[in-house]
This record gives sequence, C-alpha cells and structure tokens, in this order.
Amino acid sequence: MIEIPLLTIITGFLTIGVRLSGLMLFAPFFGSVIIPARMKAVFVLVMTFLLYPTVAQTIDFHLASGWPFMIFTEFLIGVGMGIATNLVFEAIQLSGQVLGMQMGYSLINLLDPLTAVDTTVMASFYQSIVMLLFLQMDVHFWLIRAVGNSYRYLPPGTAHLSSLFTMSVLKIVGEVFGLGVQIAAPVLAATLAADVILALLGKASPQMPLMLLGPAVKSLLGLTVLIATLKYWPDLFRRLFTDAVMNGERLLHLAT
Repeated sequence: MIEIPLLTIITGFLTIGVRLSGLMLFAPFFGSVIIPARMKAVFVLVMTFLLYPTVAQTIDFHLASGWPFMIFTEFLIGVGMGIATNLVFEAIQLSGQVLGMQMGYSLINLLDPLTAVDTTVMASFYQSIVMLLFLQMDVHFWLIRAVGNSYRYLPPGTAHLSSLFTMSVLKIVGEVFGLGVQIAAPVLAATLAADVILALLGKASPQMPLMLLGPAVKSLLGLTVLIATLKYWPDLFRRLFTDAVMNGERLLHLAT
C-alpha cells in the first residue's frame, strides 16, 4: 500500500525535475555560467516542489522499466525549450561580434561574465544591455509562460519526439545568424557605407591618410548610430523575447 504512492511520487518528481533541468541548461540568465550549479539545482528543486501539486495529477503511472526513455524524452523537451527561449541572447552575441570587427574593436577582448569566455567589447556591451532589459521586463513573463505553460500544454510523460520537433529545433538554431544580422543592421549598414565612401575618397585623393582616418570614422559613426537606436531596444527586445517564448510553445505542440 505504501510502495505504489511512493513510486508515484518519485515518478512525478523525476518527470517534472528532468524537464526543468534541461530547460535550465540553456535558458536565458538561468543557464548562465555565473550562476553556481548548486543554485541552479536548488532552483530546479524549488520549482519542482511548487509545480508538483498541480502537475502531478496529469502524470500517468509508469513502470520502472519505462523510466529511462521517459526521462530522456523529458530532458530533450526541456533542452528544446531552453534553446528556443535563448535564441535572442545567442543572436545578440553574434551581432556584437560582427560589429566589434566592423567598428575596429576586434583586438580588444574582455571576459564575458555571462559566458566566461573572451569576447569583444561590443559583444559584451550588447549582451549586458539585453540581459538588463530581460531582467527588467520579461523574467516573470518568461517564468510564467516558458515554465508554467510547458506543463500545461504538454503534461509530463506524454511527450512524443518526432522529426518535426527535431527539425524545428534545428531551424531555431539556424535563425540565430539571421536575427543577429537584423539586430546589427543599422550600425552595420552605416559602417559599410563608410567603407564605400572612404574607398571612393581614397581613389579620388590617394594622398589622404585613410589608414589612420578610417578606423576612427567608422568607430565614431557606429557609436553614433548605436546611441541613436538604443531608445528602440526595449520595444524591439520585448517583441523578440515574446517571439522566442512562442517558438518554445510551438515545440511543445509538435511534441504532443
């Protein structure tokens, strides 16, 4: 009489906690290396305890022999959700790297606290601004929709991985480059136009010291355009964060 409820409780905590673990590995902010692994584990345990009373009712009883595949499936669902919701931060990292080289800051590297690797100044700046916007605007929204709706749309133990799910995850990964270029477009277009103008000036007047003037002109022009576009960032990234969570929800529907 005691063994069945205990097995049911263990099954419930496993199915809930494993999906949360996969989500936390790639989730924005929560998956950052600056957060100790022990804190992530505590967060997963707390969220599991909070979700268990409402989610456990939807969990079907599984035999012990079926646990490995169930746990593996739930983990992949969480990883897919984490990748989808982290799309914006990967794109902004790429955007900063591209602009760092284009504006002449590629030789100046800093230790990025979010990734613990050397990165250009512009990439670190972009990453820090977007992280502040995320913490200010959408961290509660993300927790409610990415975590709460994950279990509402797809109860634990009911996921079925398919080729559509895998292709959708790969498609989201492929969108990083396109989104990064779109975010960098204003500054990138300005610096490319400066390159063309400087090249024409060099043809017209070979005596001009363009090797000295070029980097300074591109840097000042890029910073000017960047400052002018910063006021549009809150609305832009609010929409991008919402789209990222919606991509994660689409993955859940594909796994049903």
